Amino acid sequence: MKIAVIYHSDTGFTKRYGQWIAEATKADLFSLSDAKQVDFNVYDAIVFGSWACAGGIRKLNWFKNHLKQWEGKRLIAFCVGANPYENPDVQEALKQNFPVKDFANVNVFYCPGGLNYEEMPPTSKVMMKMFVSMLKKKKQRDEDMIRWLSSSYDITDKKYIEPICKLLKEE
Repeated sequence: MKIAVIYHSDTGFTKRYGQWIAEATKADLFSLSDAKQVDFNVYDAIVFGSWACAGGIRKLNWFKNHLKQWEGKRLIAFCVGANPYENPDVQEALKQNFPVKDFANVNVFYCPGGLNYEEMPPTSKVMMKMFVSMLKKKKQRDEDMIRWLSSSYDITDKKYIEPICKLLKEE
């Protein structure tokens, strides 16, 4: 099976997962900007990964706009976010971003990433600082969440690509 892995990453977590998936499945790896020049007709499976922020998935419309031309291919989408895998909000966000009516033939996965303030674009840094400031002003505030979001952290783990790789290796 010939596989293409496409990723959109700002701070490196989604790129890392894309690299891990490509290495484990011997797939071709493309950043989203490079993928715009690729002929996907030669691929049997397409994996798209991007990052989640404030409940949305960046560049998801690019993937969605290609679904019709990729009919008959194995399609996988994964998103990377700052929440731990076990957070119940993750599954709700996946349902909102990948409604069955639009993504019926797409297998969807979540991979926890983290926050990397050092690599974050300035607008994202400002947004995060504003969000943390808002959390601090709440009467019933979550001190753990405030501490968690106030600095960089990395919770990536190869174990989260295992179900993706297993699906890609199935005939």
